[in-house]
Parts: sequence; C-alpha cells; structure tokens
Amino acid sequence: MVVTMIVIAASAFAATFLGTQLLLRSLQARAILDHPNERSSHAVATPVGGGLVVIGVIAVEWLLVWTLAAIQSGEFTYPVPLVVGIALALAAVSWRDDRKPLSPVLRLIVQAIAVLIGIAALSAHGRIFQTVVPYGLDVVFTAWAWLWLINLTNFMDGIDGITSVEGSSIGIGVAILAPFAAAASLLIGVDPQSSLSVYAVVLAAAVAGFAWWNWQPARIFLGDVGAIPLGFLFGWMLLEIAGAGLWAAALLLPLYYLMDATLTLCRRAIRRERLLEAHRSHFYQRAARRLGSHKRVAQIILALNIALVALASASAVRPDIQAVWLVVGVVLTSGVLWYFARDAAPTP
Repeated sequence: MVVTMIVIAASAFAATFLGTQLLLRSLQARAILDHPNERSSHAVATPVGGGLVVIGVIAVEWLLVWTLAAIQSGEFTYPVPLVVGIALALAAVSWRDDRKPLSPVLRLIVQAIAVLIGIAALSAHGRIFQTVVPYGLDVVFTAWAWLWLINLTNFMDGIDGITSVEGSSIGIGVAILAPFAAAASLLIGVDPQSSLSVYAVVLAAAVAGFAWWNWQPARIFLGDVGAIPLGFLFGWMLLEIAGAGLWAAALLLPLYYLMDATLTLCRRAIRRERLLEAHRSHFYQRAARRLGSHKRVAQIILALNIALVALASASAVRPDIQAVWLVVGVVLTSGVLWYFARDAAPTP
C-alpha cells in the first residue's frame, strides 16, 4: 500500500509540474494575466489560471483511484465521483470569474448549491457535530462552515506560495489521520481505513507540484479556478475527519487559514468596511510588506503547519483530551499572527 501511494503521489506531482509549465506558455500567449493594482501583493502582470492543471490532475487521479478500487471491491458508490463533479463545476464557474468577474452574489449562490449537494457525499450525512445539536441545525452549521472554508481559501491565496503550503499541509495531515477515522471506511478502497489517505496524498502532491511555479517570485497564480474548488475539497476531507469524531484535528489542520481570515473579517466588520471589497489587511499580507518577502512568510506558515499536523495527530491518538491539543494550536497560531501583525500598519 505504501509503494502504491508513493507511485500515485509521484504521478500527481509530475503531472502538475509538467502540466503547469505547458499551461504557463498558453496563458502567456493568450495574455490571460493578473495585472497589479494598489491592492495587489505583486508588482508585475502574472499569468493566472494554474488551478486548471491542479484541479484537473486531482480530478483525474481521484476518479482513477476510485474506479480501480471499485472494480476490485465490486462496489460502486457515489461520494468520490460526486465530490469531483462538484469541484469541476466550481472550477468552471471560477474560471469564468477569473477572466470576467461575476457578481459576488451569484458566486455565493453557486457555492452554496455546491455545498448543499456536497453534504450528500459526506459519510456522516449531516451528523458532523456528533448529535450535540439537532439534525437540522447540524446540516446548517456544516453547510456554513464548508461555505466559509471555500471563501477563506480564496481570500488567503494572496501571496506567492501560501496556498501551496496550506494545501500540502492539509493533504498530508488528512492522510495521517484517515486511518483513525471510522468514516473513511465508507470510501471504498483496497484498504477501507486508508482510502481517504490516498485521496489526500494525491491532493497534497498535486499542490506541491504547482509550488515550484508559484514560489516567490511566482511565475503563475492559482486563480479562483484553483482556490475555490480546493477550498471545497479541503472541506470534504476535513468534514469526513470531523464526522468520525476527530473534530479537534479537523480544526487544527486549517487553523492558520481559519484564524487569519476570520479575525481579519471581524476586524473589518467592526470598522464598518466593505467586506466584499478587495484589501491587503490579512495578517500574512501585513507580514509580507513588513518582512519584504513572500517566501519568508510562507516558510513561517509551513513551520506552524508542521506543528499543527503534529497536534492533530496527537488529538487522534488521545481523543479524550482533544480540547487540550486544540488550545495549544490556538496559542501557537495566535503567536504567529501577533508576529505577523507586529509593527505593521494595516492597509485596508
């Protein structure tokens, strides 16, 4: 199984790496560029649309893994094909948005529909909060959390390399945690307990293959076509983990993105700023200006994410004290946010 996962990961990495190189030439030839403005974190026009390859590779490999496993087991269940189909639909809408901006309301409606359909692909089927709240509220809270994760993934994709770091970290973390999750057994595979691990490894490898081209100075941007469906896929994997009872781990893996985006949104709301208007006041953006380096910020987030993956793993081993591991993660993440915001004047 380990050898198989290595081969699958290597193929995803190579396909994304080579595919992005080819796509980059095409985007340059067609002048599909993200031009800098006063709110941008980049200084030169840069091709945008790298998500076409990243999401394409993930979709193909997930369906291939699912098909081979289904043939071997003789059971053809719908969750993975449904998740892939929704991600591709979101990518199509987001690609249109990258080239000619759509109404924020229309984008939100499409994402909400995607999430409501996606809930049917969750093993827990609306029981993510472990019967702590009534079924109806459980579905509402799950949908809201998933929708927020989709959007905050897009909000946080604002400097070179940051989403490559976050995506790889979440993928590796889920791969480690999946064997602990009973819900993973419903994702039919050669080894039911590790099937979610395979999908997570593919995602991590595909995002890592894109990192070479997106590292500072970025030669290509992910774009909404990548960030939006990635946020959806993050949500599906993390909700599978949460639905199996590892709720602290599901929060720990994306904790930096969650805290930076949520605190920034709250701060802007208190100041009565336009929440849908582009800005440069995220903690990571302020740090990039102060440190003068996207790479340095991404490296710090990577170091934090390694610690968060370790804490998430500890919470799976000792689920009786999940809250303790989560508190430690919040403290560590708060320290990084404080460092990022230190001596940095916020820019709206």
